[in-house]
Amino acid sequence: MFVGFGFLCTINAQQDCSLGIGASNMDTLIQVFQLRAEQKVKLEEYQAAVGVETQLLEDERKELFETHPQSTPDDLMTLASKYKVLEDKMKAVFKKYDLKLLGLFNEKQYQRYLSLCREVSRQPLRVPQE
Repeated sequence: MFVGFGFLCTINAQQDCSLGIGASNMDTLIQVFQLRAEQKVKLEEYQAAVGVETQLLEDERKELFETHPQSTPDDLMTLASKYKVLEDKMKAVFKKYDLKLLGLFNEKQYQRYLSLCREVSRQPLRVPQE
């Protein structure tokens, strides 16, 4: 019984299987998924958009650490809460553009993505059906 419970906890704790648009080498994505010309163009657009959005959040993070009081435990707890919000926003940006690119994948490309996610024990993102 204990072994089964541990397995369920591991499954629930899996991280999302991110493509890393804007954070990793785009040539690798192009090669691994054999992106077509129009997909490459979109990937470049998404990479630029990720850069803009994450830079704004990075600026917010810097300002938060420079201006937020940090002299008491309560100050630090509030700072941590605000930082967590920024971190969640950053993750949401990456996920948004991953989903956009996955939405452009054909069936073979998406199956390759699912296979790679399984290999690294990550939870694949599910593209909403239109």
